[in-house]
Amino acid sequence: MEIVTDRLSKAAEIAAFTGAGMSAESGVTTFRSNDGLWAKFKPEELASMSAFIKNPRLVRGWYEERRKIVAAAKPNAGHYALAEMERDFRLQTVITQNIDNLHRRAGSEAVCELHGNIEQNYCMDCGMRYDGSNFAVIDETQRCTQPGCTELVRPDVVWFGELLPEDEWNSAVKAAERADVVLSIGTSGVVFPAASIPQIARKQGAYVVEINPEATCLSQTADAFLQGHSGEILPRLLEGLRHQRQQSSIR
Repeated sequence: MEIVTDRLSKAAEIAAFTGAGMSAESGVTTFRSNDGLWAKFKPEELASMSAFIKNPRLVRGWYEERRKIVAAAKPNAGHYALAEMERDFRLQTVITQNIDNLHRRAGSEAVCELHGNIEQNYCMDCGMRYDGSNFAVIDETQRCTQPGCTELVRPDVVWFGELLPEDEWNSAVKAAERADVVLSIGTSGVVFPAASIPQIARKQGAYVVEINPEATCLSQTADAFLQGHSGEILPRLLEGLRHQRQQSSIR
């Protein structure tokens, strides 16, 4: 822990890369952890363009259920620690695979959302944003309200078979390439291309730290593995950074 804190304190630029494990600590069930009505469906049968076109009512219902889970969740201590590192230390970017908006709700501003944001929507035809609930409901489907347009309104998330948003991906890669230290937090490292972020950073000489309750495929190549939950480890790192700053000011 002290070695990692020392690396963070000396870094000119830090990036964080977060995954589903961090959201799970806030009570957001993982993508495949649905029960009840949704237990009989595979995510691939709901999170795809073909599924949406075939049965928009069904897909909309599933995402509404996911939105309720996200709305009830609150950022955990790990989210707040990252936001404070951005404000007071040198954390420049949070690159996340999560779609729950918890990083922004915790106060992080420089966030790259590689897989989208479940709280946002847009028209499939004209691109009109519907980040609230001001779309029309026609035949129990969400429709655009722009003059002459009644196309379906879809969640602004990346579905199976879709590319990552180009701007977000490019920003994430640049942040990884610039960083002196990358914190990989709560991600299994198996969902590509997002999972390549730590390796992109390491090829440019970054010190990669994995924070996870269990070892993953990244653990063997990371420079440091801190075993535990983000809500425990990140506040400890933040406290270490504060302590180092205080000691430096005394000297």
